[in-house]
Amino acid sequence: MSQLTARDLMTPDVVTVPPETPVIAVARLLSERGISAVPVLDKAGKVRGVVTEADLIRRLAGEADERPGWLRSLFSDPGEQADRYARTHGSTAEEIMTESVVAVTEQDTATHIAHLMEERGIRRVLVLEEGRLKGIVSRADLLRALVSPPKLEGELSDDRIRQAVLAAMRKEPWADTFYTLVEVREGVVEFHGFMRTEQVRRGLKVLAEQVPGVKGVVDLTQPMPTYLYVGV
Repeated sequence: MSQLTARDLMTPDVVTVPPETPVIAVARLLSERGISAVPVLDKAGKVRGVVTEADLIRRLAGEADERPGWLRSLFSDPGEQADRYARTHGSTAEEIMTESVVAVTEQDTATHIAHLMEERGIRRVLVLEEGRLKGIVSRADLLRALVSPPKLEGELSDDRIRQAVLAAMRKEPWADTFYTLVEVREGVVEFHGFMRTEQVRRGLKVLAEQVPGVKGVVDLTQPMPTYLYVGV
């Protein structure tokens, strides 16, 4: 999945709204289309922000908010108070939208996008080119790519798969290519020899499964004998 880019993952046909769209119309749009967010575009096609389900819920909750007590108001920033009031009482998409949009380019990888979503705690990123919307990548798009990896153009030989597994093992300090041997038969990776711990066993299985062309993993190793730990 790490080789996939935003261009491969994104949904290009994105539903958008202009800034003056009424909040009730945005809410109805999200409900009818079964989507969780809608970008807000100006007349020039530039992205101004995004209205999400969270923005709408904040708007709904804001109507029931009580005015803060005098002590809380004394220490609150007037600018922040005004901004919160506008976003929780606004009547158009522009007034309640989230302006700080997290975006990527079409060339950004799936791995980069996944890290970005994890770090920012968000469910989607916009794909922009020179400020113009090209598509949206959501968590659902990443999951689809995970369960439906791209097909290989041709079958890889067992030897090439074996070399790829060994190369991947050499990059990991916990993987042992001296006591753990690798064989590949018709795309199925077999581990022989000795294995240090159950954690390493589990790690090697996952490592092998990531190698293109691998159809399965069989562990035929034995627990590492005590005498082999000497000098290790």
